[in-house]
Amino acid sequence: MVTPASLSPYETKTQEIARQLISATREHRSFFAQMRDQMRWDDKMLGWAMSNPGLRVQLFRFIDCLPSLHSKAEIARHLQEYLGNEIVELPGALKALLGFASPDSMPGQIAATTVSTGVEALAHRYIAGETIQQVIKTIERLRKDRMAFTVDLLGEAVITEVEAQSYLNRYLDLLGQLTEASQRWSTVEQIDRADAEDLPRVQASVKLTAFYSQFDPLDEQGSQEKVSDRIRLLLRRAKELGAAIHFDMEQYQYKATILTILKQLLMEEEFRDRADIGITLQAYLRDSIGDLKDLITWAKERGTPVTVRLVKGAYWDQETIKAVQKDWPQPVFNDKEATDANFEAMTRLLLENHNYLYAAIGSHNVRSQSLAIAIAETLNIPRRRFECQVLYGMADKLGKAIADRGHRVRIYCPYGELIPGMSYLIRRLLENTANSSFLRQNLEERPIEELLKAPVMKSSEFSILSSQLADGSQNSELKTHNFSNAPDTDYALSSHRQEVRQALQQVRQQLGKTYLPLVNGEYINTVNYVDSVNPSNPSEVVGQIGLLSVEQADQAIAAAKAAFPGWKRTPAKERADILRRAAELMEQRRQELIAWMVFETGKVVKEADPEVSEAIDFCRYYADEMERLEQGVAYDYPGETNRYHYQPRGVSLIISPWNFPLAIPVGMTVASLVAGNCTLLKPAEVSSVIAAKFTEILIEAGIPPGVFQFVPGKGSTVGSHMVKHPDVHMIIFTGSQEVGCRIYADAAILQPGQKHLKRVIAEMGGKNAIVVDESADLDQAVQGVVQSAFGYSGQKCSACSRVVVLEPIYDVFLARLVEAVRSLNLGPAELPGTKVGPVIDANAQARIREYIEKGKLDSEVALEMPAPEGGYFVGPVIFRDVPPTAVIAQEEIFGPVLAVMRAKTFDEALEIANGTNFALTGGLYSRTPSHIDRAQAEFEVGNLYINRGITGAIVARQPFGGFKLSGVGSKAGGPDYLLQFLEPRTVTENVQRQGFAPIEGAD
Repeated sequence: MVTPASLSPYETKTQEIARQLISATREHRSFFAQMRDQMRWDDKMLGWAMSNPGLRVQLFRFIDCLPSLHSKAEIARHLQEYLGNEIVELPGALKALLGFASPDSMPGQIAATTVSTGVEALAHRYIAGETIQQVIKTIERLRKDRMAFTVDLLGEAVITEVEAQSYLNRYLDLLGQLTEASQRWSTVEQIDRADAEDLPRVQASVKLTAFYSQFDPLDEQGSQEKVSDRIRLLLRRAKELGAAIHFDMEQYQYKATILTILKQLLMEEEFRDRADIGITLQAYLRDSIGDLKDLITWAKERGTPVTVRLVKGAYWDQETIKAVQKDWPQPVFNDKEATDANFEAMTRLLLENHNYLYAAIGSHNVRSQSLAIAIAETLNIPRRRFECQVLYGMADKLGKAIADRGHRVRIYCPYGELIPGMSYLIRRLLENTANSSFLRQNLEERPIEELLKAPVMKSSEFSILSSQLADGSQNSELKTHNFSNAPDTDYALSSHRQEVRQALQQVRQQLGKTYLPLVNGEYINTVNYVDSVNPSNPSEVVGQIGLLSVEQADQAIAAAKAAFPGWKRTPAKERADILRRAAELMEQRRQELIAWMVFETGKVVKEADPEVSEAIDFCRYYADEMERLEQGVAYDYPGETNRYHYQPRGVSLIISPWNFPLAIPVGMTVASLVAGNCTLLKPAEVSSVIAAKFTEILIEAGIPPGVFQFVPGKGSTVGSHMVKHPDVHMIIFTGSQEVGCRIYADAAILQPGQKHLKRVIAEMGGKNAIVVDESADLDQAVQGVVQSAFGYSGQKCSACSRVVVLEPIYDVFLARLVEAVRSLNLGPAELPGTKVGPVIDANAQARIREYIEKGKLDSEVALEMPAPEGGYFVGPVIFRDVPPTAVIAQEEIFGPVLAVMRAKTFDEALEIANGTNFALTGGLYSRTPSHIDRAQAEFEVGNLYINRGITGAIVARQPFGGFKLSGVGSKAGGPDYLLQFLEPRTVTENVQRQGFAPIEGAD
């Protein structure tokens, strides 16, 4: 155990103060006040949420959706859909309210009005106003109660540069209006002066990442430059007005970059002597106490204190889920008590260094605030250097009790419209109704001894804090399946950013080498060669590829045929172990493989990194799967044994694409190999260097000669010849529909000497649509569409090329979409700030441009971005009001071109989405349960994604593949994929001898 806080020299005084504050917050209220609260629907909803977990989930989901509903009938319908769910046990009053037959009926209208009014009242509890004038009234009321304030602007997620500039402008306007209003305020000594010094009466809290829509820790320098320019303007204006600025802390992925930016900016000569600036730290983060120690060291060097607002943290669920999904170490403490213990340790460290950092203790926990007050009073900390903070509407009585004790209390006042404020409201509701919430426990009048007990950090939490387990294994209890995916790189960590920078430099020094085919374990010379070039800079040759001749292809197939009997007899465990060794080698070479993809195929780092993870996952997952399948099945009966087992097919030909130059060839190849087939890999010419690197890895992992062969060659000649060869048993293809259908037809023809029917697995792309309905979260929808449509310049088979938007939100959605895409950085793939890189080659560039011209014949261009010079670049293009039958709405373009289509009803939207020959991926953004149910049943795609992007399928989570003309075969990364590479056999043996047979269990 960590040393308990009860041994602290401040503990006795903490307990004394806490009991006084508890008593003040539990003052008995009049009978009439209690009766009034029981009649309020906002109070009723909070009470129901605390008593019924199922209702809590559905009620909060409904509240999240409510601002997007524009009629009482819609509100009533959603009420029934959410709260009529079988997991919800309704209280009597709510059941009676929801008993209407039709959303359009008078009872439905009454229900909608009652609940929406209640939610609005809830919002007004926690949001200080919807306009600046309302906020000023709230502030003036707070000042009468001797409360200071800080104002936070609620807003949409900043996903465009227009919104980032607007965020700055709105704060500049806010500061101006608050300062003007403050001229009328009389001085309140307790909050306006301290230690004979006037304090800023106006304070605003801002989110640093909102000043730049493309903020990304990977692009640390670019993000810092853009953000710092806008912050300087804000700080200069604040100084002119005499206002203070405080920087909120946000999600963990941004923490290190935010602290770096602020520490550098506040050391600039212009800002170094400013003491009216604050920084926030979150105690639920395992590494937060280290951040505080670093800030103390920095503040000593700076010479002028800044304020540190210490809070526990508001994104616990989000951080926990993200860490589990990413297989990353858990950044937050799993245990609420551990967070409380860390908060107290940080409080003490902060206050004991009050000469260097001022303290703002933000908490609704009476014990937490009491400890801070006890330390401040014991050390006689000057009043300027210490204050307590609470959120507006969350702990009014606690704030008043602390103020009555003579300390400065500041209320964090969010303001803004209900829609952008909804995520804030949900966080406050979650905090109020959580079992671990101090507010709830105090409301329930738990014993004072229980509430004020000193928190202790368990040894398990401490060990995780100390070691920061690199494999993310502390998340295992939260996972729902056994397979552990390879974690992507967390580029929020500076060490990882440095690693990939070094890899790019080192790989650049290796460009231009020659890569030869591997036949029967030997690299062989060829007559013909082709250059593979960097799409960002075609004058840069990444490598020279030796192209196999037809005769050499025959040699390779003969070698595979000769090696097959031995490989077939090799135990599945040995084959699987080779795959596992290959996976380890890929992990060791991760950043190098990323760099090769950046240079050879124009992938940006954040697109290439998950591809390495996917390749590793394929190796490990298929190794596990083969060992499972190797067991076979026993269907024994008395007197006979029946054994069902699998054997490999023979020789496989892998024809892989360039758009996933590592993951797809690895997945197809290792599936074939682990199943016992001898395998030839013919990669796309423009990504052959990466395939050669995979070949090196397989050789190092121990693949025998002839079992795997690297056979680059011309698809139209050598590729076609190998497809038709009588000794090839399987062709596994990913690429265009035209080539896939030709392979399918050629493979069906029985060649002379061929004694088998060939198996073809073909993934042939898609014309993928995302549907956005009226209830969608537009922040989420716009970001998801942008990433799905323009990630890797739209060159993914899963990419979104159509978005179907319901009419009521069409114009609003389109306007934000256009600005979000306009804000993307275009450029060479190796630059860390690039979001849209080049297309693969000159042919692709020309083809995409042709489609753009075709699109202009029957659709209006909403956005056409200019393309950078020097590489195979195509600027993103968005067409609006595209007819469903238009060429750009029906044919796969494979580039950064998006068709936006309008639908009057959800029925029409589904019809448009299903109206192509493809069925690969699709998406829906909706918060309407019936729409989600219908999409699951009727959206004709192999992979349907709801309220998230439609690219980035993960092995063993989202097995990938489609139907119709999107392909044939089972889903890659799924439980039945390996079966395609195997022949099933049944062996039955009569075990009776002369009427005698062993009977299990008989004596």
